[in-house]
Amino acid sequence: MPRPRRSTYRWGVSLDDNELPRTEDEWRVRLTPEEFHVLREAGTERPWTGEYVDTKTQGVYHCRACGLELFSSDTKFDSHCGWPSFDDAIPGRVKEIEDRSLGMARTEIRCARCDSHLGHVFHGEGFTPKDTRHCVNSISVRLEPR
Repeated sequence: MPRPRRSTYRWGVSLDDNELPRTEDEWRVRLTPEEFHVLREAGTERPWTGEYVDTKTQGVYHCRACGLELFSSDTKFDSHCGWPSFDDAIPGRVKEIEDRSLGMARTEIRCARCDSHLGHVFHGEGFTPKDTRHCVNSISVRLEPR
């Protein structure tokens, strides 16, 4: 019978990929500096630079930090804003938080499992029948093709 995998700690950091980091130092070990800046510090990648801006591949987009399924490619659309856009998230997978960091009211979206920053959601722009645009940093997600 296989033995259960146990966490390994080095310098106070969990190295078990099945376990979510508990501290920002653990996230720094798990993520690249660019991923950490966007996912954990609510940064933004430059427009038109992300790997998924123009992607048409069918599949599911997962949180790059924890792997939670967030968006189906069926909800992705071309908003021409410079970041991947989705008109819907998988129910219960994305949480919305008021963001006044730039002196205006916006709605930040975060992963419901690990609380990592994904981007922002906008309503009332008229891009799709759902009238919603989840504007997501490519570096915040990873596409699992169908």
